[in-house]
Amino acid sequence: MKGFNKLRTVPVLIMVGLCNLASCAEQSTPDANYVSSVLDGLKQKTSQLRSYQCEVNYLFSQPLLESKTLRTGNLYYARFGNGSKLRINFDTLTQDENPKQKYGEQYIFDGRWLTHIDYQIKQVQKRQLAEANEQIDAFELAKRNFPLIGFDKTEDLQQQFDINLVDEPNGPTHLHLKVKSDSQYKDDYKSVEVWIDKQLMLPAKISAVSTEGDIYEISFIKPKANEAIDEKVFEFTIPDGFGQPEIIPLKKK
Repeated sequence: MKGFNKLRTVPVLIMVGLCNLASCAEQSTPDANYVSSVLDGLKQKTSQLRSYQCEVNYLFSQPLLESKTLRTGNLYYARFGNGSKLRINFDTLTQDENPKQKYGEQYIFDGRWLTHIDYQIKQVQKRQLAEANEQIDAFELAKRNFPLIGFDKTEDLQQQFDINLVDEPNGPTHLHLKVKSDSQYKDDYKSVEVWIDKQLMLPAKISAVSTEGDIYEISFIKPKANEAIDEKVFEFTIPDGFGQPEIIPLKKK
């Protein structure tokens, strides 16, 4: 379950965009031109993203075990000065056909530390991801563990994926990204599907299939881009009754 661990450890991967990959796949000229224009517009939109908030549905499926787990919550991302902050609050959990239940879990990233607050076991973990004088953008953090398509160099992504347009005339723009045999992601993922909201020009849903056949599907609901977010949204306190935080310092290179 390598992919699942990555999603839990670095949840910022769910903010996925797309970059200009016009020459990456063997396509007819009309499709190639259309994909190019879509990706150009999306790249421009994501580069201008100063804040983003939405509701999130995160579905983890294991077809071989006939198992599904759905988490729901909210996501907040914003840039402040030279850095950025991200917060994900999961509120509910639904397993297979069982009733929905309350499920509290939070991830907060402040540019240096990724804090995980688990209300089920009343534990807090703080993982240092940057030096004291360093600030990492949330998207940069995600790129370490997942192909953050849209926030990486175009030429690098062209080497990692074959990309095709999926024909859905009345739906959102749908792109299929197949991991190449020599890709750096070949040991973790088989493919990635991305659906793009045509009005916002931002991803509406992403679905990734791991090499083990597990499926990770994240939907972005009621998104708001570049609207003011109070910095207090990213503040937190350790609830009463929790133990001392587990501190995991940065590994020295």
